[in-house]
Amino acid sequence: MAKVAFVFPGQGSQKVGMGKEAFDASEPARLVFEAADRALDEPLSKLCFEGPEEALKLTANTQPAILTNSVALLRAFGEAPDVTAGHSLGEYSAHVCAGSLRFEDAVRLVRKRGQFMQDAVPVGVGAMAAILKLEDAQVRQICEETDGIVEPVNYNSPGQVVIAGEVAAVEAAGAKVKELKGRAMPLPVSAPFHCSMMKPAEEALTPHLAEIAFVDPALPVYVNVDAVPVRTADEARDALRRQVARPVRWTESVERMVADGVGLFVEIGAGSALKGMIKRIAKDVPCVSVQGPGDFEAARAAIAEARG
Repeated sequence: MAKVAFVFPGQGSQKVGMGKEAFDASEPARLVFEAADRALDEPLSKLCFEGPEEALKLTANTQPAILTNSVALLRAFGEAPDVTAGHSLGEYSAHVCAGSLRFEDAVRLVRKRGQFMQDAVPVGVGAMAAILKLEDAQVRQICEETDGIVEPVNYNSPGQVVIAGEVAAVEAAGAKVKELKGRAMPLPVSAPFHCSMMKPAEEALTPHLAEIAFVDPALPVYVNVDAVPVRTADEARDALRRQVARPVRWTESVERMVADGVGLFVEIGAGSALKGMIKRIAKDVPCVSVQGPGDFEAARAAIAEARG
């Protein structure tokens, strides 16, 4: 019998209209959106359902919106995993799934996280780029040999690493990538997430994380920063603190879950970016995407098959 992992997407998966079908069809989903509106004292649900897109794309709005949509889908779906993980921001959804963090606390935390990450680096100072077709070691070497701040920050899958740092350094690294026949694709982001320039955001978030009551997860949560499962409240809090200014080790996280017996991944949230990554990391392990109520039946069938 294989284990089932629920995985949750991060920033970049947002789209206007997300969550509306679940809200209309499911009382548990509706309660999640209403709880988010109360926790933030503003109509976040309206922003998710109606936009405008420019407001939804603001980091301080994007992060609570993605979390809320993922948790609403999770509650509407009503199934439980054996293990869980999330990509960057998605780690907060994973902790809500595992019971280590109350949803209302999580949504307030990620609102602050988004604000602190945006405030850490003025708009226009930092940049990110996706590097394709090179080995991880090649990307690390290019960053080390480039003047200024530029670092690998998302190890998404074999042949796909995201770099972040100062605009000029990211551009210079991108030019070196092309010399090695790789591709460098600038990302439309407002800050250089997960690099050392985010240290002020980590420091600003730390006291807020300390104020929140965490409990020991009810199931293993594989965290970005170490690519291992955490099992205590203190480990969960510390991993969320450290991930702000350190790389997302997604490839290793998926590999570790597979090594630990995961035979099915279920991505819960907007988009299917993680499904694509997982297919490149663990080609033989099935992955299904749950983006709305229409996906529930197929996902339940896949879970039943995996568990035999």
